[in-house]
Amino acid sequence: TETAAILFSSGSEGVPKGIELSHQNILGNIKQFINVINPTKNDVMLGTLPIFHSFGITVTTFAPLIESIPVVCHPDPTDGLGIAKMSHKYNATFLFATATFFRLYARNKKIHPKMFENLRMVIAGAEKLPKEITKLFKERFGKEIWEGYGATETAPAASCNVHDAIVPETYHVQVGGKVGTIGLPLPGTAMMIVDPESFEALKRGEAGMILIGGVQVMKGYLKNEAKTQEVIKEIDGIRWYVTGDKGHLDEDGFLTIVDRYSRFAKIGGEMISLGLVEAEIGKLMGEEDHFAITAIPDEKKGEKIVLLLEGEKEIEVLKEEVKALGLNPLFIPSNYFKVDEVPKLGTGKADFKGAKRLALGLVD
Repeated sequence: TETAAILFSSGSEGVPKGIELSHQNILGNIKQFINVINPTKNDVMLGTLPIFHSFGITVTTFAPLIESIPVVCHPDPTDGLGIAKMSHKYNATFLFATATFFRLYARNKKIHPKMFENLRMVIAGAEKLPKEITKLFKERFGKEIWEGYGATETAPAASCNVHDAIVPETYHVQVGGKVGTIGLPLPGTAMMIVDPESFEALKRGEAGMILIGGVQVMKGYLKNEAKTQEVIKEIDGIRWYVTGDKGHLDEDGFLTIVDRYSRFAKIGGEMISLGLVEAEIGKLMGEEDHFAITAIPDEKKGEKIVLLLEGEKEIEVLKEEVKALGLNPLFIPSNYFKVDEVPKLGTGKADFKGAKRLALGLVD
């Protein structure tokens, strides 16, 4: 239970927090993840994620060292061609990254599909995986990207989609993945969906706050007992991590994320999911276009949606395309701004705090 590592949260929504992970947290999570990916003596892991990132330190650094999986490291996850060359040279079979980086690889015309031909498992984590990235990656390289879920507070892996498996004794097919979900809880992981106010458990299929229980749940936040008590709740003798994510479990136990509770805007009394707005408008974006959706205060409606656009697409053209989608008027951005660069964190994740700050400055 002694502290093994102190990692800092991304700060995408506020001030980064020091997260204390114990030896038990990390070793337990490694065993959970390894039981799902089932490595063989022929596997080679391609490590591209920074070790200040929980996905990078647990899954692509400690896991291969402890499980004796050969690992090939590249210092720059944005160097798609360099990573593809290493994949081909060393016959990499595992590639784990974020959706942002998979988008870069799929759009890089210099990467030949044969460079990734040996990959047998490709998993995205740390941020939402848009359908268009999955589609583009499969079209380019013939490989399915499976989506996983977790947080630095869970060391980080909590659920994952994987390939289907056949049970040798019975020839029963175990479904390992469902498109549109973020998978089944890892072995030894409990998940519960509760009402965000009362913390009462909800029925299967009902959306609510996602709680995670298991050996991987952090010790707590560094020198911040008050914040720790906000997100660690003991219910029926189990320590649960309160994720802040809204989601639901289906009849087979697969988890689907709706959005972060903090990523809802209250517009005219209605709660609008910014993630859903992003998903709809994302259908209009070209390969070189990047955008961010945020919400800022509005005197008339409480809040309003602002779109930040980076790329060749013109604002006026985008406005007309958004209108043509036939969305609920509350989903349509009130302001559109062209920016040199959409705010991103070092991990490649969207910087929600930076996007809001930039939008506030542009509106003022």
